[in-house]
Amino acid sequence: MTNNHNAKYAFYYLLSLVALIFVSISVGLIAFGIISQTVADTLALNSYSDYNGQFRFAISALLIATPIFFIINRLINRGLQTKELDQESGIRRWLTYFILLVSSVTVLGIFISVINNFLNGELTLSFVLKALTMLVISGSVFSFYLYDIRRADATKKDKVVKIFFWASLVLIVAAFVSAWFFMESPKEARNRRLDQIVINDIYSLESAVNTYYETKNVLPNSMDDLKNTPEIYYNSLAEPIVDATNQEIVYQKIDDTHFQFCATFLAPSYPSNTATRPTINYGAGSKDHEAGYQCFKSEVWNEPAAINEKTIMAQPVK
Repeated sequence: MTNNHNAKYAFYYLLSLVALIFVSISVGLIAFGIISQTVADTLALNSYSDYNGQFRFAISALLIATPIFFIINRLINRGLQTKELDQESGIRRWLTYFILLVSSVTVLGIFISVINNFLNGELTLSFVLKALTMLVISGSVFSFYLYDIRRADATKKDKVVKIFFWASLVLIVAAFVSAWFFMESPKEARNRRLDQIVINDIYSLESAVNTYYETKNVLPNSMDDLKNTPEIYYNSLAEPIVDATNQEIVYQKIDDTHFQFCATFLAPSYPSNTATRPTINYGAGSKDHEAGYQCFKSEVWNEPAAINEKTIMAQPVK
């Protein structure tokens, strides 16, 4: 090969390797997410994972990396057939064996992890399925490239290579399609983000009400009382406070120390597609909600300073 061809095919192999890593990781992430949501794991029931974010990343990576991987490999095979790339070239052999090394290290890591988890008493069905998933992915990559580098004549069409091609394509498409059944739609994701903004505003409003209470020793009777105290209200929130339907968040005074904020939400905080864990955690469960109009009752955090001083003065001196 000429130097120009050396540089071109080195670029092809490196780009192919990067694309392969993204494709393999994405298929694994989708499989892991599906396993976690369908197979109960007692040790992980109280943990929190954003599987929707995991699926979104995997789908995005597959959309970009999969075409690149197959196109680049098509260009490499065409170079072999036209003799532009020598079958015994150092670039082909070194980079192919590097891919084999990465696959081998992954397989070894899986077996070490299996033994370690078995000794630690954490060998569950969920973990076994995830380990088998990574073993299949890594083993397939290793088998293909080992076969490819050992082929007597890489310039000829090969049935085994064609089988690997179609099998990998089917696996990738199956993972891509399956992910959509276990994740929320883009519309649902947008609704949850809008609801999260409302929740954050309610937290800020609660803080403003507590500051008002500590300063004036009483709760505001209405939102207007809070707005008429700009040093408290506008230091907390500088924009109009509305819910996801563009209606103002409602403040209601319940008694001397209790109040609530009400708003309309577009989606529930516990989506139906994550049976074991919530997608969004609002903190201590205090702001979990269903879709629609909902109120959150709150209590003042501390007694006002004036009351505390009177309490201290009223205590008998020892």
